[in-house]
Amino acid sequence: MRIVITGGAGFIGSALALALQEKHEILLIDTMQSSTLLDNGNLKYLGHFKNLLNFQGELFVGNINKTQTLKQIKAFKPDIIFHKAAISDTTFYNQNAILRTNLNSFKNIIQLCQKLKAKLIYASSASVYGDAPSPQQVGKDENPKNPYAFSKLMMDKLAQKYASELHIVGLRYFNVYGKGEFFKGKTSSMILQLAHQILAGKNPILFEGSDTIYRDFVYIKDVVSANIAALTAKSGIYNVGSFQARSFQDIVDILQAKLKTNLTCKYIPNPFAKAYQFHTQAFCDENFAYRSQFGLEEGIDDYLPEIQRLFAKEVNA
Repeated sequence: MRIVITGGAGFIGSALALALQEKHEILLIDTMQSSTLLDNGNLKYLGHFKNLLNFQGELFVGNINKTQTLKQIKAFKPDIIFHKAAISDTTFYNQNAILRTNLNSFKNIIQLCQKLKAKLIYASSASVYGDAPSPQQVGKDENPKNPYAFSKLMMDKLAQKYASELHIVGLRYFNVYGKGEFFKGKTSSMILQLAHQILAGKNPILFEGSDTIYRDFVYIKDVVSANIAALTAKSGIYNVGSFQARSFQDIVDILQAKLKTNLTCKYIPNPFAKAYQFHTQAFCDENFAYRSQFGLEEGIDDYLPEIQRLFAKEVNA
């Protein structure tokens, strides 16, 4: 099949490209990382060439908001579009910029898929649930607490309008971690950030009350499996998690056990408390074939060699 992946040099997009490239012809679309920053000081573009060193397909550097980029996608004539490109920073509050990039461009991608008769698998987010009680379920208690989360909920509502005429599947990712996230910088997972603090011999930094802050941490290999399962799923919106809630304190304890350290944690006030999710856990939809294969211990164990390589080759290069 011919596949387009927007955001293809990013974390999830690159993992998907590398997993699919042996059997399919792939075009990646990405703006690629530069010195451009968001208003909050974080990187605006997260795609990085080092995520694609083993990629054998085609890369087009372009912005999904630009007509030229849409023309390139149309000319490729994909059977499937995996739409991962977005402003994904939950601490960026410029509503205009987020909605233009995430929502407006999505409408253009939908219309392109209609013309091409292509399947569309896109990235939604568990952030749409806000502080809804766990386990979070699609269509229930959706209460976004930041502009990014709102943009994803609006994307989901738009997708539902086309579900009867287009194969369109939204995947609500919970807290994804794994190989390929390093170049997200400050928005990389706490699993990676805490591991590098520990490897540096520093006291791991957690928010106060981290033993009672729970998240559903989902490993990147599971996320790839969910995207593949979406190709044969009924049009709709589905959670992608491990279906287990674990605390941030659990992460430190698992990492210290595996790295054989016993560093004292440093606890700081949570500056994002008003827009923070304190407990997430994905509800498992029996109508979606995806099932998680990696619990937190198994995921960290599989990820650890890459974490150590990054610490030696990137952090201390």
